[in-house]
Amino acid sequence: MSNMQIDAFLACDKPYRAARTVLFGAPFDGTTSYRPGTRFGSSAIRRESYGIETYSPYQDRDLEEAAVTDLGDLELPFGDTRAALAIIERQTGKILQSGKRPFMLGGEHLVTLGAVRAAVKKHPDLCIVHFDAHTDLRDEYLGVKLSHACVLRRCHELTGDRRIAQFGIRSGLREEFVWGREHTLLRPFGFDGLEEALETFSGKPVYFTLDLDVLDPSVFPGTGTPEAGGVTFEQLRRAATLVCSAADVVALDVNELSPPYDQSGASTAVACKIVREMLLALER
Repeated sequence: MSNMQIDAFLACDKPYRAARTVLFGAPFDGTTSYRPGTRFGSSAIRRESYGIETYSPYQDRDLEEAAVTDLGDLELPFGDTRAALAIIERQTGKILQSGKRPFMLGGEHLVTLGAVRAAVKKHPDLCIVHFDAHTDLRDEYLGVKLSHACVLRRCHELTGDRRIAQFGIRSGLREEFVWGREHTLLRPFGFDGLEEALETFSGKPVYFTLDLDVLDPSVFPGTGTPEAGGVTFEQLRRAATLVCSAADVVALDVNELSPPYDQSGASTAVACKIVREMLLALER
């Protein structure tokens, strides 16, 4: 491990030309509605990744052998949500146009919209797999349409009906659940139906967005909007690696780690391990 770059996620220091997956951070939490701090998530994941091994005993694979590079964090403006999303869209688009898979580390969940905008331009038939505690299907939040509470509603405007599959959902307005049952593949509380959804999306490009608050806060307290009743680490690990290995994932993200709310560092360690497992599953 002595030859690793300190400014890259665990062993993800391959030359860009050789990489199949490209990590980058989107440190933005400008629309966070409860507890801010996710802007520090991507750098914490990168910094603390050196506390875990490159080898996964779950998959018998090693990140040392994976074709992954890490471009570091984007520089995003404070107070200008549209400009931040445009920068994320531009970065995602460049990676896609170079024939590689962008993997974004958030940041709050709204950052997903910038990446999905780029992915839809390259893949008009894009489908989305969404893990989260919250529906994120509001049309607006406090009169604002560009909010982390509205991100999947904005993504739906790009994809259309029945091309977003949502899992782990256990919080939202009644209207969001009603709307979701009509327009998305909404599977609340856990991952039941995930294999069927992946079969439905078979042969189509998939964007995978993982909001880490899908985890129970007893496992993952370091997030801006903790929601009791979530899944375990092992349930998430199995589900996330299934998506990454079974679907045609063309772009993806992990978001909503807020390190200030877990001074033990356990939440960041959980995020690091999930990212490692996802990267290795993508290599399959």
